[in-house]
Amino acid sequence: MEPGLVGPGPYRATRLWNEIIEHFRAGMPLRKHRCRFKSYERCFKASEAVDCLHELLGSNQNFGPEVTRNQTVKLLRKFLKNHVIEDIKGRWGKEDFQDDGHLYRFPPSSPLKPYPKKTSCGMEVIKFPDWNEPKAGTSQEHIPVKSITMNSEMWYKRHSIAIGEVPACKLVFRRELTQTNIGEIWKSMTLSRLQKVLGLDSLNEVLDTKLVNSKHIVQNAYNVNKQGIVTLEDKSKELPHWILSAMKSLANWPSCSDLKQPTYSGFERDVFKTIVDYFGQMKEPLLTFHFFDVFVSVLGLLQKHSKAVEAFQISCLLLPPENRKRLQLLVRMMARISCNKDLPPLSESVRTRTLMVQAFSRCILCSKDEMDLDELLAAKLVSFLMDNYQEILSVPSALKSSIEEHVVHLQRVQIKYAGADTDATFPPPSFCHQISTDEFEFQKATGSQEPLTALLEEIATNKEISVKDKKKKLKQFQKSYPEVYRVRFPTPETETVLFPEKNKQKPPILMWALKKPFQPFHRTRSFRM
Repeated sequence: MEPGLVGPGPYRATRLWNEIIEHFRAGMPLRKHRCRFKSYERCFKASEAVDCLHELLGSNQNFGPEVTRNQTVKLLRKFLKNHVIEDIKGRWGKEDFQDDGHLYRFPPSSPLKPYPKKTSCGMEVIKFPDWNEPKAGTSQEHIPVKSITMNSEMWYKRHSIAIGEVPACKLVFRRELTQTNIGEIWKSMTLSRLQKVLGLDSLNEVLDTKLVNSKHIVQNAYNVNKQGIVTLEDKSKELPHWILSAMKSLANWPSCSDLKQPTYSGFERDVFKTIVDYFGQMKEPLLTFHFFDVFVSVLGLLQKHSKAVEAFQISCLLLPPENRKRLQLLVRMMARISCNKDLPPLSESVRTRTLMVQAFSRCILCSKDEMDLDELLAAKLVSFLMDNYQEILSVPSALKSSIEEHVVHLQRVQIKYAGADTDATFPPPSFCHQISTDEFEFQKATGSQEPLTALLEEIATNKEISVKDKKKKLKQFQKSYPEVYRVRFPTPETETVLFPEKNKQKPPILMWALKKPFQPFHRTRSFRM
C-alpha cells in the first residue's frame, strides 16, 4: 500500500502517527528468531525494524528521503513507550530502544491515537466602525443631501425596470479609519486568505483566531528594513550583540567585519555551539506553541509549491515581530552556512545541511504537549524553509495590495439610497462557489451591459449638453462598446431621431449674391444676338 500525502486540516500530526503505525505493522517482516536457546515466533530484530521504518519514512511523501537513521531510532523509542511494539517478554513503556539485535514484536493490537476533542473557539466576528454614525460634534443636517425626482416615463426609459419614483439619495462621508480599524481589517483579510489557501471550511480547528494580534501583522508588514528584516520598536527584545556577531561570522565566513580571524583550529565549531546553545535554551519555539497546528497543516501543501510558499508567508506574518526577526536571521544564517564551501566542516560525521536541520529544528517548531512526530515534522518544515526562505520570510505583496486597496475604498465618499439598511460598499463576508460556463457568460453579459445601457441612455436623453458634444460622446461610446450601441440604435434612422433637422429659410440677399456671377454671361449672350 503506497502511503499518500496527508493534506492540511485539523489533527494532521495525529493522522500521520496513525498512518505510520498502520504501514509499519503491514510492512514489517515477521519470522522466527532464537534467543538464549529459545525460539520466538513472529518477531523481529531491532536493527531490522530500523531498516524497515527508515525505508518507509524515506518513501513517504509526508517526510521524504531526508529522514536520518538516528531520527528513525528515536521514533521507534516512542513506539516502544506508547506500546506500538514490545520486547519478546512483553515489556514496554520505556524509551530504551537501541539499533541492535534485541528482539521485539507487535502487541495483539497497536493503539491508534484518538482524535482530540478541542473546545470550539467559535467564528470570530470582526467589528468595524459604524459608517453611518456622525462624528462627535457634527450633525447630519450639515451633510449635503441631493434629492432626485423623475417622472414615470423618464424612469422607464432610463432603466426599463419599473414605473415609479426614484428614491432620494445622499452622500455619506466616511469616518477616518483609526489604527485599530486598519489593524482589524488586516487581521480579518489575512486570516480569510490563509483559510482559502489551506482549503479549510474554518480555521477554528487549527487556530484560535482570538489570540492573533492584529498589531503584530501590521508591524511585520510595514516595519521592515531594506533587506526585508523586521525592525523592532522595543529594542530590549533584540538579539544580543554577541549572538549577532557570532551568526554573522559563520554566515559570512571567512570574511567578517565584526570578528577578527581566529588563531586556533576549531574556532568555527565553538562559535556554532554557542549559537546552538543560545537558541536551544528558549522556553518557546520561534513559531510559537499557538501556531503549531497551523504550520503542521501547511506541510500538507508541499507538493503544491506556490500554495505552500504563500501559506508559509501568511502564517509567518502572524508571528510576534521579535520571533519573526529571529527566524529571519537564523534561517538566513543556516542557508548560507549550508552553501558555504569555504567553511570548514562543523561535524565529522554529519553533513552540514543535515547538521543545521538537527541543531535548530526544535527551536523553530515543536508542540507544547511533546507530540511524538515533532522532530520529523520540524525537520521537514526547516528543510523547506532553508530552500525558500527569501520568498517565505518576505511580505506577501498580493495580500498587502488587496488590503490597502480595500482600506482606500472604505475611506471614499459613498452614495446611499434611502431605505437601505446596510451599506452596499462593505458587504458581509461571503464564500465563492463554482458556476457553469453558461452562467458565467450570462452574469458577464448582464452584469456589464446594464450599467452601459443606462449610461448610453443618459447621454441620449440629456438635453443640457450641446448637439456637437452629444454627437462626439455617442461616437466615442459606439467605438468603445459597439454591441451595446447597436442594441440601442439598430438603424441610422433611430439615431437621427435624436437630431431633428430644422428648415431654415435663407434670406433674399444670399439668393441675389448667388445669381450675381451669372449676369456677365447673360450680357455676352445678348451682345451676340
